[in-house]
Amino acid sequence: MKYLIIGAGGTGGCLGAYLRKAGQDVTWIARGKHLEALREKGLEAHTAGAGDFRLSPVSAYTMEEYSDSPDVVFVCVKYYSLGECVPFLKRVCNSHTAVIPVLNVFGTGGSLQEQLPEIPVLDGCIYIYGKIEKPGVIVQPSPIFRVFFGYRPGQPKREEENLLQVERDLKAAGIEGHFTPQIRRDALQKFSYVSPVGAAGLYYGATAGDFTVPGEKQDLVITLIREIEAIGQAMGITFEQDLTEVNLEILKGLEKDADTSMQRDVAAGRPSEAEGLIHNVVELAGKYGLVCPGYRMVSRWARERGL
Repeated sequence: MKYLIIGAGGTGGCLGAYLRKAGQDVTWIARGKHLEALREKGLEAHTAGAGDFRLSPVSAYTMEEYSDSPDVVFVCVKYYSLGECVPFLKRVCNSHTAVIPVLNVFGTGGSLQEQLPEIPVLDGCIYIYGKIEKPGVIVQPSPIFRVFFGYRPGQPKREEENLLQVERDLKAAGIEGHFTPQIRRDALQKFSYVSPVGAAGLYYGATAGDFTVPGEKQDLVITLIREIEAIGQAMGITFEQDLTEVNLEILKGLEKDADTSMQRDVAAGRPSEAEGLIHNVVELAGKYGLVCPGYRMVSRWARERGL
């Protein structure tokens, strides 16, 4: 199958690199100096799961240049860049193309599907800590690498055979791939990690190590996790695990100085995912009659700083 990865940063870069290393047909949509480096030197990867390797040459284009028809598209951009993907997806996809967004923000697949009614858009999420070290070079310091994707409740099960093959391809590449019948639960569970850790990390300027020891920083993360859990329960979602225990265990597995992409974006003066990771939670809670004081506090703090 032809895989198209929109975004070649820490998430899309690693996802495509593992698949390509395993022999899959992979093309990236990239831009700027990173795209130039990919074209000139290929992709250099330093990963905790698959070791160090270089892929050269690689297939990488801008959205404007790409003219092929992929079988599967992984959307690995930041939430604030999602809108610019819609016209591109309309152009290159068809009714047999499976689109799997693996953004940090919960509910992305459903909102994208509304704009792409003829294309099967699933929900998805990904667990990985990866980043661009410099143009053409990606690093994955932690071996955690999991991809969940599936149909939303009531969604027509189109391209099911291809999606089963995606799961097999991911596993063959060394990625924990899960074509799950419970994607709302699995995606919200992922969100219960990335949103609280991103919000608390931004609020305190904290890193993973700060959240693994008792104190006010860990307390805020736990509060936010429990608020996400309460939203899930209000939505009728039952979690099989204690989300606080699961997420604190994930944090313990990271390097102590590991931060989040939202923190790095804010520090660099770039647009951030605060809207999707923080403010949207307050809005979602309100729809179910919940207050979520922890998120309200962080949201107010972020708004005051123009985030």
